[in-house]
Amino acid sequence: MARKWKAKDAEAKALADPMSKIVLQLQSSLIQSDARGILCGCSVLLAAEDEQAHLLGRAYFGDRVINAEKDKQWFQLDMEEAFFLCYSLKCLKIVGEDKRPKDVQELWQYMKSKKAAFPDFYKAYSHLRLKNWVVRPGFKYGADFVAYRHHPNLVHSDYAVLVSSEGDGEANGRLRVWSDIHGTLRLCLGVVKTLLVLSISKNGHDAASPSCLENYTVDERTVSRWVPEQGREDDTSVDVESQVSQ
Repeated sequence: MARKWKAKDAEAKALADPMSKIVLQLQSSLIQSDARGILCGCSVLLAAEDEQAHLLGRAYFGDRVINAEKDKQWFQLDMEEAFFLCYSLKCLKIVGEDKRPKDVQELWQYMKSKKAAFPDFYKAYSHLRLKNWVVRPGFKYGADFVAYRHHPNLVHSDYAVLVSSEGDGEANGRLRVWSDIHGTLRLCLGVVKTLLVLSISKNGHDAASPSCLENYTVDERTVSRWVPEQGREDDTSVDVESQVSQ
């Protein structure tokens, strides 16, 4: 699928300011400020001053929360985003109702209690983020995530992402029947995205602690509809690893 830049100079801007560099700047800023997020249900609230808020926006972590404070801006982070900043980048501390920072194990257990499939979803999220994709919730497109190659202001998302556990799709209960596959592919076609299925293999390890993530593996597979009118030798811009015929 061709890249869908939103302006003529968007690609040049993205190349001049790579996402990896932006995330490193954000990581440094959060470490220096000893940033602390507040655990709130299934999300984490983070207060940021103007410069840090600008970096959070550029790296596209969280959603801004409207508030009346003039010297701070608030961001609401999804659990995967917050745990990525805390565990993978080690630049954010997260406190509970008692104002005490939670250690990684406490946070892991809390997030699993709120979302049973959190280990699978986090592995998928971090897998893409560590490859410098911008990963956002995908419920608007009938997916678990959507993945952008840079900031959404510059480019449309390339992929609608579904997370599947090894063998049976237990992470989200999706893609178990052909009707679901067919409907998902038609939806992706309608919003001009490629369906990317990330299959998480636990390799015999349980999810007792976040250290299990090191033993999990991710199989990436793109899925597309077969168009019978298209000849075998017709040129196509879609690079698919697995093609499903209807």
